[in-house]
Amino acid sequence: MEPLSRRDFFVSAVAVGGASAVTACLDRTEDTVPRGTESPEDLPRRQHAWDDHAATDSHGNVELPRHHVLLHLDLREDAGEDAPRDVEDSFRTLERAYDWSHEGLLFTVGYSHSYFDSVDAESPVPEPEPLADFESPDLDGYDAVVHLASDHPAAVVEAEEALKGGVDEANGVEVEDTLEDVFRFPERRTGFVGAGLPADHQDVDGVPDSEPVPEDSPLYMGFKSGFRENQAGEDKVTIDEGRFEGGTTQQISSMSIDLVQWYEQDTRWQREAKMFCPAHADEDRVEGVGDNLGTEPMTDDCKGEEAVREHAREYGTVGHSEKMTRVRDEDDDPLMIRRDFNSTDGGRAGLHFLAVQESIDDFVETREAMNAADIAGDTAVGARTNNGILQYLDVRSRANYVLPPREKRALPDWR
Repeated sequence: MEPLSRRDFFVSAVAVGGASAVTACLDRTEDTVPRGTESPEDLPRRQHAWDDHAATDSHGNVELPRHHVLLHLDLREDAGEDAPRDVEDSFRTLERAYDWSHEGLLFTVGYSHSYFDSVDAESPVPEPEPLADFESPDLDGYDAVVHLASDHPAAVVEAEEALKGGVDEANGVEVEDTLEDVFRFPERRTGFVGAGLPADHQDVDGVPDSEPVPEDSPLYMGFKSGFRENQAGEDKVTIDEGRFEGGTTQQISSMSIDLVQWYEQDTRWQREAKMFCPAHADEDRVEGVGDNLGTEPMTDDCKGEEAVREHAREYGTVGHSEKMTRVRDEDDDPLMIRRDFNSTDGGRAGLHFLAVQESIDDFVETREAMNAADIAGDTAVGARTNNGILQYLDVRSRANYVLPPREKRALPDWR
């Protein structure tokens, strides 16, 4: 058996988790994780304020941290009156331990419809539901989720263990308060994004034995995403009134990916056409993983309702990105920010599609545009086939959360 590469080792450690993974990560790296702040006022009010604290590529597109953990939480029935203080002190420990950046730790905590039912309060988010006739996802009923993200694998697994009470120190800061008396930890999900990481993790179900994922691709499907012009600004996705003013909503859909047809039956032309636009594929506009596209992957001939319908009639295929250009606000801006990442949870190639938006309705509208049921209904495009990338994705689970502003993140509306 070949020894694990450095990248293989760290992704595997994050996937396994636990105190032993923390020790293993720390033993295998000499990287220094920058320390956080003792002054909460130094931090942004918005939990979702990540963009100014993340890395960017040569074009100015925001790049997500490379390692991710989704820690799902359920309230303990015996959580006492001190629970909000314990929760806040636990999160403040992380903020003292790690710089608020991709080089330290970025994180959010969100609360579901189930949580608000538990505390007998009106929920600001609806319960999740299937969003297409061909979907049958599990609908998560967890009360809360913590999303941990960092370029340093040791930071995400150590921060997780600090919240669970599994370590005494986090990045040299003493851990005095944890979530263990307030929450149970029924499930964790993990993942990664960034050049080299998907290529290093092709020995899983859903990926052909030929290991076709390009070395420089940040995602399994061989192209980059997160182009600046395809992302909403953080101001746009922020709730601007009501009891969660300054917060946002979060939607998480966990999907499996089938890359066998994508790489072994589809041609490069078909992959470009389905991911971006048939006109792109016709004119070879996408070089490699798409770095040459800059900040805007769609040219004018691939934008809007008319272009999508014309391509459906002419090619019998429509692209994922061009379908998304049909969903814009009054300023012609997208409605949400994608912060998704790949995964090998369960030994299968997957995608945790995480998005933040002002309202879950904005996500539903965007997903309806992705489904393009109106296009499929009167052209040769199928409900899933030749309809962007729908046929390669299978939604396994879905959840909706509200991310309160930082001052309300510790058990809002506590009973």
